[in-house]
Amino acid sequence: MSWLNEPVWQSRIHIGGWTSGTGGDYAVTEPATGKELTRLGQATPADVAAATTRAAKAQKEWAALPYDQRAAVLRRAGDLWQERAAEIQDWIIRESGSIRAKAALETATAAQECYEAAALASHPAGEVLRSSQPRISLTRRVPAGIVGVISPFNFPLILSIRSVAPALALGNAVVLKPDPRTAVCGGVTLARVFEEAGLPEGVLSVLPGGADVGEALVTDPLVRVISFTGSTRAGRVVGRLAGEHLKRAHLELGGNSALIVTADVDLDRAVSAGAFGSFMHQGQICMTTGRHLVDAAIAADYTAALAEHAARLPVGDPAGAEVALGPVIDARQRDGIHRMVTESVSAGARLAAGGTYEELFYRPTVLADTPPAAPAYAEEVFGPVAPVTAYEDFDQAVALASATPYGLKLGILTGDGLRALELAEKLPVGAVHINDQTVSDEAVAPFGGLGASGTGARFGGIQGNLEAFTEVQWVTAQSEIPAYPF
Repeated sequence: MSWLNEPVWQSRIHIGGWTSGTGGDYAVTEPATGKELTRLGQATPADVAAATTRAAKAQKEWAALPYDQRAAVLRRAGDLWQERAAEIQDWIIRESGSIRAKAALETATAAQECYEAAALASHPAGEVLRSSQPRISLTRRVPAGIVGVISPFNFPLILSIRSVAPALALGNAVVLKPDPRTAVCGGVTLARVFEEAGLPEGVLSVLPGGADVGEALVTDPLVRVISFTGSTRAGRVVGRLAGEHLKRAHLELGGNSALIVTADVDLDRAVSAGAFGSFMHQGQICMTTGRHLVDAAIAADYTAALAEHAARLPVGDPAGAEVALGPVIDARQRDGIHRMVTESVSAGARLAAGGTYEELFYRPTVLADTPPAAPAYAEEVFGPVAPVTAYEDFDQAVALASATPYGLKLGILTGDGLRALELAEKLPVGAVHINDQTVSDEAVAPFGGLGASGTGARFGGIQGNLEAFTEVQWVTAQSEIPAYPF
């Protein structure tokens, strides 16, 4: 029997509704074929309350362990992501519609996130402060307590593990709500790995469910921190609820990232980078290249080459063939993409490639001469669509790139790296990639956006993870009780 298909109700990790039986079960389907892959427990708000109650006790015992014991669990988990990679990648391919290279990236990143988190467990817990009084004054980092993690469907493993691993390493318990469409990749795999790695019972719960489960997690009084990755619309709701309940919410939301292409680039390499940025995982990535801003001197050539490139890319079932693009996640997503493409053409864009689909397979699409008012330019498409707009000079490029509520990523393809650095300073974004497209992330680097893209760098890197998943406690100590005037 498959390791992941072992009955989940036998697990020490609370998964879905199987333990409580309150929500029944539901079918997990394959977007490429519509076939049922497995059935999982459907969590309910009652499962959230049960999980946080267990976690409150388990967290204290977990946090009290010596740091090296927590680190050992994280290191073992990192090893397991590599040992079990083939089976997990097959699930990522079939459940989320990923091509194999993207699935391999997810398992490799999951391992790296756990290794980095293991090192985080031994990071200095605070610092000694100066004091004007005769005493020792210091700060120390203490676990936040219970961390609620809500993760999306597009990179289900990475976007779960990047919060779960550091939160666990720092002594927290975690309740994870993956998107139910990808709850095996984004939930069950984590439960299996951490259970086998030796994580104590109650420290991690996995609850696939809908918006009611997410709301219960955000509002539960035992949950002190929410780590949310998803749409800007949903993120606003999460942020409002968290604020009402006086808890921190780290929000990584949507994007509409610009790729600025200057006239002095190698055109073939620029087109290849631009295509990857827009079409990787069918464009279903928050940091997808959403707008190609190209110097007017080469805009026509760039657009023609990008359209030719898109027309050559194979699209199909990634479980059965070597393809560049698989299916989008569901019909609702596909129909939203197509609506934005057709409305953009009506608004004045020219369809240079794509714009068609079969079932859930949407062809990579290039829109030429896209006006800034067109939906595919002004909004996040979350699909394989590359709008191209020409600019006359750098001032106009900056103005076009800045004219968005989002502030996640910026890519600049250029022959003048120094000028690109100067250009990047003028744009309020969370990350800039010079001579690269916009889809890039590393476990050791801070990640986060500004404006409608989220609340800043709250994922990745030592400092970001410490700030996200711990509280700062100030402690003073002196040898004698001082004398007070009354």
